[in-house]
Amino acid sequence: MTKAVAPALATTTANAAVGTGMESGPMLSPRLAALWKRGSDFFGCKIAIMGGAMTWVSERNLVAAICNAGGFGVIACGAMTPALLDAEIKATKVLTAKPFGVNLITMHPQLLELVAVCASNKVSHVVLAGGIPPTEAIKQAKNFAKVMCFAPALVLANRLIKNGADAIVIEGAEAGGHIGPVSTSVLAQEILPAVRSVPVFVAGGIGRGEAIVSYLEMGAAGVQMGTRFVCATESIAHPKFKQAFIRANARDAMPSAQLDKRFPVIPVRALANEGTEEFMEMQRRVVEKFTRGELDQTAAQLEIEHFWAGALRRAVIDGDVERGSLMAGQSVGMVAREEPVVAIIAELVAQAEAALASRD
Repeated sequence: MTKAVAPALATTTANAAVGTGMESGPMLSPRLAALWKRGSDFFGCKIAIMGGAMTWVSERNLVAAICNAGGFGVIACGAMTPALLDAEIKATKVLTAKPFGVNLITMHPQLLELVAVCASNKVSHVVLAGGIPPTEAIKQAKNFAKVMCFAPALVLANRLIKNGADAIVIEGAEAGGHIGPVSTSVLAQEILPAVRSVPVFVAGGIGRGEAIVSYLEMGAAGVQMGTRFVCATESIAHPKFKQAFIRANARDAMPSAQLDKRFPVIPVRALANEGTEEFMEMQRRVVEKFTRGELDQTAAQLEIEHFWAGALRRAVIDGDVERGSLMAGQSVGMVAREEPVVAIIAELVAQAEAALASRD
């Protein structure tokens, strides 16, 4: 079934929103404001919706636009060098006076240097993702910022809180990019009632305001959303990349497969295309090199993981939607048009308010 496509709105930029009076976001009812007050207080913004850190997509323009619309934007550091991250943070501050976060991948070989860059730029929030963060990284980040960590299970959430995490993000398998095996709804039921000492934000498969309200009522402080913002007019993603999202349905966002159990692959959820098949072929080639003794296991594993960085750039920046990686969450079926961030957030808030009003 082909999804109906609505016409795109006129393109805007993040800096065009600065000073327009739209920075505060839509008006909120006292009821909704109270529901996510813990999250909005934690972020220092009006609307407790955090932009998911999407490599190549979550850069200065989209991050600033989310902040200026009342939400909380997060720069995706990805594989950036410290110098590149420093420039990106400074460029983002030109576009918004609001607080924003920086997402750092825990496996980055220069992780502590990246933390230092965040410190020198007085970043208010550091998000540590992609694995269990080293205690030293948490400790250093806490000297100047609030630290957020991802937890795919209750036991890990408790461990991260003990190690100093100021907030937890639970992300279900419905999300785009690298995913875990458990659905958002199950994680929420497991973790939200048990973790009260720090704010918990829910992510994965969230595309409408009604879902946001349901998690807030379960005890979430707010939510993280990525896929919904890919087709924002402020997003620098290639027009072909955006059109792929607009045309896609939920069932098109599929997790990648693992070829050899000796080389565990963290599943990546993306729209199926030729690149999906190429990933399988690449795994086969790497396994053959390992078998012939041309690569050790660590090098082979890294070669498999590096596939996604290049493939994602080809899709997002170059527009190669046939062979590049179209990382997308299952909420992609709810992306129907290109529109400004302020319109996306206003629609989500309106849906949330309607859901609350229907309970009366």
